[in-house]
Amino acid sequence: MAKKFDKDELKKLTEELLVNRRNGFFQMEDETVKKADEFCEDYKAFLNLSKTEREVVVYALKAAEKAGFVPFDPEKKYKAGDKVYYNNRGKALILAVIGRNGCKNGVRIAAAHIDSPRLDLKPHPLYEKDDMAFFKSHYYGGIKKYQWTAIPLAMHGLVVRKDGVSVEIRIGEEEGEPQFCVTDLLPHLSSEQMEKKLSKAIEAENLNIVFGSRPVRADEGENLVKLNVMRLIHEKYGMTEEDFVSADIEFVPAFKAVDVGFDRSMIGAYGHDDRVCAYPALLAALHTETPENTILTVLADKEEIGSDGNTGLNSQFMRYFISDMAQAEGLESRHVLSKSKCLSTDVTAAFDPNYADVYEPNNSCYINNGVGMAKYTGSRGKNGSSEATAELVSEIRNIFDKNNVLWQIGEMGRVDAGGGGTVALYIANLNVDVLDVGVPVLSMHSPFEVVSKLDVYMTYKGIKAFYEAK
Repeated sequence: MAKKFDKDELKKLTEELLVNRRNGFFQMEDETVKKADEFCEDYKAFLNLSKTEREVVVYALKAAEKAGFVPFDPEKKYKAGDKVYYNNRGKALILAVIGRNGCKNGVRIAAAHIDSPRLDLKPHPLYEKDDMAFFKSHYYGGIKKYQWTAIPLAMHGLVVRKDGVSVEIRIGEEEGEPQFCVTDLLPHLSSEQMEKKLSKAIEAENLNIVFGSRPVRADEGENLVKLNVMRLIHEKYGMTEEDFVSADIEFVPAFKAVDVGFDRSMIGAYGHDDRVCAYPALLAALHTETPENTILTVLADKEEIGSDGNTGLNSQFMRYFISDMAQAEGLESRHVLSKSKCLSTDVTAAFDPNYADVYEPNNSCYINNGVGMAKYTGSRGKNGSSEATAELVSEIRNIFDKNNVLWQIGEMGRVDAGGGGTVALYIANLNVDVLDVGVPVLSMHSPFEVVSKLDVYMTYKGIKAFYEAK
């Protein structure tokens, strides 16, 4: 006859053998929740200052230099505790803290990306039509185009003029500054538009940014509105229209990061993907003093469009940096890489009860349940993915458990619903052990994404524990 368990025995057996799926808030002391809230105040300030990859690098460099980081010199010998950085073209960054064992047992990497979906300008963007001036845009990354109409936009970027002078542009963020927008069709005239699929309702060539409507005062002439706008741009920045050819200009939502919910438990903002992982990875590097093994925080560009290009992680810049460190210690870079371990710190989808049919509840990540692991990403049949080994997953979960890091594991929705990728496969292709970890996000890739403060803080704690593990 089978043993009958009393209430206490059943409770003990459940705690020992089954996964605890209660809201992670119940597993945390009030003091930890308070620390999470405090951590996220600085994170919100970071988001408001860092809406492009260039701005993230500027912010991170300033913080790193204040913490004692210096430019990496491949000719120099470094000792345990030394802090160095490599700035890749102002659009990607590596921070390293030299460990007591140097690179001989491999390095510990946390890799995040700092680009986000947005509207870029075409090479010849400015045009006039029917007494209005517009910018032609080319969207960047995976967006729902209809979400980018009728919202306030800010203009960010860098222009290198014909005379070689670099000009930084940032308009629409401060009180009193003008903002911009893509117009949408009024409901009264949109019956045909609303019959279309969402993917077709707004065409890419109609994501044109309103830039002005007043002409130059003149009795005759063409493109007088465009000319007036260009006159104002020239007065402020010394630019001509041709200078847009050598410009990196991005239009991003002008929203500020704000608390969401009456309980202020969440943060709504543009660019959580993936700055919500980049910021914890940055702070973890700044707060790691002398680790056992050399640690690297890698903040990369171009992930939203495939990680190609010399500032993306499908290039060689991280491998070259590790090779230089290995060579300085008399080591072969291939041996160092083969012993290295990486957390690919990128966001995952948070289960959304409003769209529950595209999720598999038992294998989803949830708001407030901590940093999310993904053993593999990719789509459908694990296409476009690296898969972490059982050994690595075990090691990371034990590190997290020993350091009171709240964590969960899941997939990005139902198998046939779609999927998504990260930089993990590019790092794994270097023969590095890689596991995806990151913050679960609601409304991912929208102009206003939502995350849990507790999850952000646990991501920081998890990366730091990984860096400091023996």
